[in-house]
Amino acid sequence: MHHARQHAETRTRERRHRLAHEAARLMAEGGIRDFHQAKLKAADRLGIHDDASLPRNREIEDALREYQRLFVGEAHSAGLRRRREAALRALEFFHAFSPRLIGPVLEGTADANAPVQLHLHTDDTDAVARFLDEHGIPNEGRTRRMRMDRERVLDAPVCLFSAEELSFDLTVLPLDAVRQAPLSNVDEKPMRRASTSQLRLLLAEEEIADYELSASR
Repeated sequence: MHHARQHAETRTRERRHRLAHEAARLMAEGGIRDFHQAKLKAADRLGIHDDASLPRNREIEDALREYQRLFVGEAHSAGLRRRREAALRALEFFHAFSPRLIGPVLEGTADANAPVQLHLHTDDTDAVARFLDEHGIPNEGRTRRMRMDRERVLDAPVCLFSAEELSFDLTVLPLDAVRQAPLSNVDEKPMRRASTSQLRLLLAEEEIADYELSASR
């Protein structure tokens, strides 16, 4: 009985692994942005339909990072670095709004179409749009539903614009959200974010790692 259960658990684990990697491939090659959609499409492709085998979003994100490292390699690294350097300049530009970098550019899963996503913080919801207008930066306004915590949902203003041939996506949040990040769609935990100094440190660490790698070749 114990052996049969162990065998079933191993099979489920293998299926989850296969599904996570297929979903990651679909996201990398097919431009699917939504984890849930990629998961269902992968399950359909592989003919796996039991819920226990569906991977968590974090598992897909890990598989996506691995896929990009293996199959996109240096082109992915160069594109990611370019976006992170542009994100650093944006964080410095928006310093008055306690900005934070979020999303695929921070997580390391950004593809060639991924925007640089920032959270900006102010209790004046029009302040960011005014700031962009004052600096002559054409932008498009939207709203985005954010889960601030288990109880609170917020329709946050969003500003979209282009610079340096990249897309920027700014979500405007209340000042108190600096202390407590909204919940992530990936795992429903507070989003991972980076301040200007944290991103600077990340870029410096990457540079050292690249230098050590090239020196060892």
